[in-house]
Amino acid sequence: MTFSDLERINALNARRHFLFSSGIGLGGLAFADLVHGANDRDSSQLEIPGGGGELKAFHHTPKAKRVIYLFMSGGPSHLDLLDYKPLLNEKQGEQLPDSIRGSQRLTGMSGNQSSIPLVGSPFRFQQAGDSGAWFSELLPHTAGIADKICVLRSTYTEAINHGPGVTFFQTGTQIAGRPSIGAWLSYGLGQSNANLPSFVVLVTKDKSGQPLGAHLWGSGFLPTKHQGVLLRAAKDPVLYLGNPEGINPESRRMMLDRWKELQLEQFSRSPDVEIQNRIEHYEMAFSMQSSVPEVADLSKEPASVLEMYGPDVNKPGSFAANCLLARRLAERDVRFIQLYHQDWDHHGGLPGSLPKLCQETDQPSAALVKDLERLGLLDDTLVIWGGEFGRTNYCQGKIQKNFGRDHHPRCFSMWFAGGGIRPGAVYGQTDDFGYNIVENPVHIHDVQATVMHLLGIDHERLTYRFQGRRYRLTDVHGQVVAGLIA
Repeated sequence: MTFSDLERINALNARRHFLFSSGIGLGGLAFADLVHGANDRDSSQLEIPGGGGELKAFHHTPKAKRVIYLFMSGGPSHLDLLDYKPLLNEKQGEQLPDSIRGSQRLTGMSGNQSSIPLVGSPFRFQQAGDSGAWFSELLPHTAGIADKICVLRSTYTEAINHGPGVTFFQTGTQIAGRPSIGAWLSYGLGQSNANLPSFVVLVTKDKSGQPLGAHLWGSGFLPTKHQGVLLRAAKDPVLYLGNPEGINPESRRMMLDRWKELQLEQFSRSPDVEIQNRIEHYEMAFSMQSSVPEVADLSKEPASVLEMYGPDVNKPGSFAANCLLARRLAERDVRFIQLYHQDWDHHGGLPGSLPKLCQETDQPSAALVKDLERLGLLDDTLVIWGGEFGRTNYCQGKIQKNFGRDHHPRCFSMWFAGGGIRPGAVYGQTDDFGYNIVENPVHIHDVQATVMHLLGIDHERLTYRFQGRRYRLTDVHGQVVAGLIA
């Protein structure tokens, strides 16, 4: 190292010390930005209970306090579950008309087929509830809560493959690296329970299908404390949460206090926000040593409740067990609870595989809604069910008994319950071929904007400055869908 190098380093250190000590460093600039933002807010807005997030007040009166998102990874077939199209059975084997397909691009898995024959659903449908919504015979329990849910039949996306498709729903962009929706809500609203994370993730155990990466619940460029915490179906739900052998809670607390003193000393010299985040991570981990085992213990649930969720509820890591765990987390005011259930990608073997997936998820999903209502939590808990896209109305390959469907982003179905959603309703409509939307299209960004609206957030106003521009979950898109709201 030359003398000139040392001079440059000393100059940089002197400049950094000046900024920190003068109060206009990163901490000072962040404080000024918060004050400026607070001055822009309507003073009549409600304060956020618990808080600790970027927003000190709701943008408007919220209808929901928390979200439970049941994500069916792989792309469930809307045509075999929630969007009844008898015309496809009548025209089985006929070619998809060019007038219906239009310029829609196809995946490489079926785009080169010389024939794209229409194929109807092999499953019976029946109407349920006051709305008369159609439900597949594979969803008898969901049909049983028809008057409590709103079925959205007109969702669409640009993503045509799984990785970009799931990432789009979870982060607002098809490219991995942006903050997930749970991280955005944690950043905006903060924690309601000091002993549990604001964002928790549950993945059904031992499922195959498209892989799920940690970027789906990551914090991206937001502070790391907002990333989702994955609870595993294991003796230790969170890795390294328990104390090593020979370490008791008292000695752990003493060690953490001394460690915190060292971190605060470092912060006094170099005010870095990540030092604060690190302290909060360790404090949360200490609190979770007692709170997580308690919330994950389903053994004290009444037999009537366990029966409601179905026989799989006694299998740790099953979708049923995770639904019940999600309800317990909601009771303890965790703001965003994300469940993933894989293996809905049926390019082949759909008639044999889809019933199994529905058997795993139909009863627990409906039980979750009924259980929340039983406890008086449904009114302020938003439940979401859906995947990253739908499936084609034509067969992938030749029509056979155990056929499959390709990816279809142009239209697909979801359902919502609680949290200010219109109950017993159907919103949006697709054409008779189940291929295009003919009424009330709803883009992914519209879904995200509506979820945030129900939580009291204006999606255009919750932003984060990164690399010279302000980002938000919905980027420069998104409209609140008033037709979904009660």
